[in-house]
Amino acid sequence: MKTKINRRQMLKGLGTVGIGLPLIEEMIAGNALGAAKMAVPVRAFNVFFGLGIPAPLQAEGFADVFEPLQSLSKKLLIMRNVDHVRCDVRGINAHFDGATGSFTAQPAGGEAKAGGPSIDQVVRHAHHPKGLPAGMVPALVGGTFFRRSRVGRYHHSYNLDGTVAARMQEKPRDLFDRVFGTFANANDADARAQRLKRSVLDSVVDQYRFYTGPNSPLGAASKSRVKDHLDRIREFEQRAFAMKHQKGSPALPPRSRVPHGGPADPGGEGIDITLEELTTEWRLLADLYALAIEMDRARFGAITFLAAGERIRLTGDYKFNGRSRYTFDDSKMHRRGGSAGCSHEWWHKFSEKKKNEQLRAHAHLKMNELAYLLKRLDSTKESNGRSILENSMITISTESGDGRHNDVKRELSGIFHAITGANGRFKTGQIMDVKAEGIDVYNTMLGAMGAKTRLGPAKRRGKSIDGIRV
Repeated sequence: MKTKINRRQMLKGLGTVGIGLPLIEEMIAGNALGAAKMAVPVRAFNVFFGLGIPAPLQAEGFADVFEPLQSLSKKLLIMRNVDHVRCDVRGINAHFDGATGSFTAQPAGGEAKAGGPSIDQVVRHAHHPKGLPAGMVPALVGGTFFRRSRVGRYHHSYNLDGTVAARMQEKPRDLFDRVFGTFANANDADARAQRLKRSVLDSVVDQYRFYTGPNSPLGAASKSRVKDHLDRIREFEQRAFAMKHQKGSPALPPRSRVPHGGPADPGGEGIDITLEELTTEWRLLADLYALAIEMDRARFGAITFLAAGERIRLTGDYKFNGRSRYTFDDSKMHRRGGSAGCSHEWWHKFSEKKKNEQLRAHAHLKMNELAYLLKRLDSTKESNGRSILENSMITISTESGDGRHNDVKRELSGIFHAITGANGRFKTGQIMDVKAEGIDVYNTMLGAMGAKTRLGPAKRRGKSIDGIRV
């Protein structure tokens, strides 16, 4: 007789450490005929990238800037002509308005508050009104970004009252601790020093030995999966903390390779950063975020790759699929320093009559890095035969449909959106000109996800965008 293990069963250690078991056959209930039967959890995540994609470039399909998404095209519904003009707040920079309106479709409610909830949190409360199962991160919010001035630039998960759903985790090792826990009291100096010298796995050694030993309730295949699972956690932890589990005391981990906090946005003038520094930090964060989803530690939240109105002066050779795509050197090409030499300025200089080579290269890079995260989620299959990517509602969006501030309508209309299938709820495999307000698109998505809450004014007469639903 096969031993049944609860799906939420976890390896628990000292302090707040919670490692969790991978999904193994002993967690899957069988029906009377012996067939495996287990519900795939409802998930909703918002993925944001800064500065946007001008509408004329979106019209080119996969010919240029969308190229990195082409291999995932059957698993995405790309939506063009989505209008967020209602998110305009008179007298406030459109970067703020567009970014805070992404995933909420509402004008901002303040410097650190949205005008309403984000779609991931509406879905969360619809399916878990009394809270998520024990051991889960209620909302996982992370990102690699630098422009700081307003929370809406980089934070994209909001509670029902418009307040931020969780603290932003921008350092990989902080995200690791958010998901897997820390030793003892995080405010204790000795505990912090100990954390730098030990792995969280050190506190679950006895449980690990039980699950992989002769008295384990697991079969041989599941034992192997548990070992691989913990090895992968150790790998990501070592990348995040630079730990070396060898004899003697390991060296203290180096700080993150990119600036955070105030140094990330010195006076709004931008920072110099190499392509390697940027993508190395982001990909580790993306790996950790994907691992949290794969382990069923997170089902809702948001992740950001570069903030709204991002100001960086990027340098480095960009290769795509083994070929040289572009050489970045923003400041040199602008012939300016400070904020005037940042990649941000290529969007302000956009013109339908020009080649826009620099903007195209930056936008292509953004799509490539988002594709990295999506492919990670597409690599894990679930009990229904679909991948996590296919089973989840992952919504990708940005702040701007153009980049120039002299016309709000042009700025906040034509906003790029893409969504995944959400376990067969949405029509993936196409590029669709929806020609609709974002609030109607989002409310249609929420209806498909079984949520009764709707965004926007109660008296507003909405329009269902049925073309996006299966």
